[in-house]
Amino acid sequence: MPTAGPRCRRVALLVALSVLGPSGCAGRGGCAGDYCGTLIFVTGSEPDILLPPLTQTSVGRDIHDQIFLKLADLGMSMTTVGDEDFQPLLAQRWEWNGPRTLVFHLNPRAHWQDGQPVTAADVAFTFDAYTDPKVASPSAHDLRWISAVTARDSLTAVFRFRRRYPEMFYDAACRMRILPAHLLRSLPGEAWRTAPFGRAPVGSGPYRLVAWKAGETIELAADSTFFLGRPHIRRLIWRSAPDLQVAISQLIANQADALEFLGPPDNVRRVRTAPQLTLYPYKGSNYAYLGFNLVANGDTARPHPIFGDRDVRRALAMAVDRAHLLQSVYGDLGKVPPGPMPQLSWIWDPETRQLPYDTAQAARLLAARGWRDSDGDGIRDRHGTKLAFRLLVPTTSSPRRQYARLLQEQLRAIGAEVDIDEVENSVLMDRARGAKFDAVLGAWNPDLSPAASIASTWTRAGFGGSNWLRYANPEFERQVERASTAGGRDAARAAWRAAIEILNGDAPAVFLYSPDNVAAVHSRVADVRIRPDSWWALVRTWRIPADRLIDRDRASGP
Repeated sequence: MPTAGPRCRRVALLVALSVLGPSGCAGRGGCAGDYCGTLIFVTGSEPDILLPPLTQTSVGRDIHDQIFLKLADLGMSMTTVGDEDFQPLLAQRWEWNGPRTLVFHLNPRAHWQDGQPVTAADVAFTFDAYTDPKVASPSAHDLRWISAVTARDSLTAVFRFRRRYPEMFYDAACRMRILPAHLLRSLPGEAWRTAPFGRAPVGSGPYRLVAWKAGETIELAADSTFFLGRPHIRRLIWRSAPDLQVAISQLIANQADALEFLGPPDNVRRVRTAPQLTLYPYKGSNYAYLGFNLVANGDTARPHPIFGDRDVRRALAMAVDRAHLLQSVYGDLGKVPPGPMPQLSWIWDPETRQLPYDTAQAARLLAARGWRDSDGDGIRDRHGTKLAFRLLVPTTSSPRRQYARLLQEQLRAIGAEVDIDEVENSVLMDRARGAKFDAVLGAWNPDLSPAASIASTWTRAGFGGSNWLRYANPEFERQVERASTAGGRDAARAAWRAAIEILNGDAPAVFLYSPDNVAAVHSRVADVRIRPDSWWALVRTWRIPADRLIDRDRASGP
């Protein structure tokens, strides 16, 4: 889901069927040497759009991050505070001019894929686009403490902030993928979502778009003139698989090259038997939850007839045995999150207070709110209305489908009837954003900054975007603001814990799991590094040695 997150946050599967025919080969001798290679990925859904201010799906971000660049990027420590561990991208260097002014000096060799130079005017234009209400970028809220971005000269961009706070550099350097002003300046903000550019982007990154066949494949080719060095892998291809098991079968059958998330332990054991694959464990970067829509299905002006009641939500949360669910699906390859965060998050705190698993207390709460089984059918009712709702689940996520059935059983035990709606991920996203659902099994690969990820998904700033549940609590939002501006790491952790405890008490969602991640990559690929926050961020540094090339690596192509 966005794992949206926010990376919806669904479970992204990045591997794919060979598009080169049953043998994975389109001919021999087409390419030789150090700059060959084809990596084939699979994804559970098609990107929504390849225009960074508007992209919300994980697969969309995975692809557009090969096409567009930030000013600087995170180091492997994933530290978002300060500027010590960031790596230059479009910016060659930077310095602070006082406490609230940050100056970036662009690399003079950076250029757009149409040959035009990248300039500071592009940086200023990008900020204006991300914060334009007519563009309506979900990321606009994350940039609220930047007051202005201007071009001092063609290669010098100046950021001015409204106040000092710990993640100033992260916001400036990593929130935006820089856009080509000369191609987008004339486009009205309200036309961005439907503009052809979103399906035919021109960036400054290591790869350029070759083809997007709707519902089939997306193909990128390495830019041989990329200013930070020509990528060794020549082609990247994405294609969807119907589910994780099919993707893993293709991987084992040598029809695909890399999968960033193998899922439950049985899948890891399956892949371990394939001699051509290497496993790469890394920290979990996503979390999943059972979310309750607080407004009426399809009508945001009215409260939901069931979930608008805080006590009912709390009762349903206490009826869920999250530890048992985790063990049933993930075994030891995961943890129950203390709130809306992945294991990777620096605010992960196991001591955070949560509602207990207590079916007796859940039953008492429901009865006190008038929900009783008046006709003996096992389902509670009140004033002629059943305690029944529909649960939205993506067809492409086998773990969430498993969870749905287990939740159905657990909730029926306290008299709640759950019907499961399995839908394509794009349908789930559309319905969720429009509040056209009762409950949803969501998953996000969130921003590393809790100030951004929690605000965009769990405060009113995310209405119409990532806050699918329409949860809003002024007390919670005040505490989020205090946590976002806390002076030191320890003070910030304490403030975030207090905020999450308010959220947990309101029970807009039941936080179910944050899995341990294990990726698989074909052993012919060398120099593999997987960054937990963005699995394929470093793919431009991977390579396939000439003596390890297989047929699809040599195949003729762009």
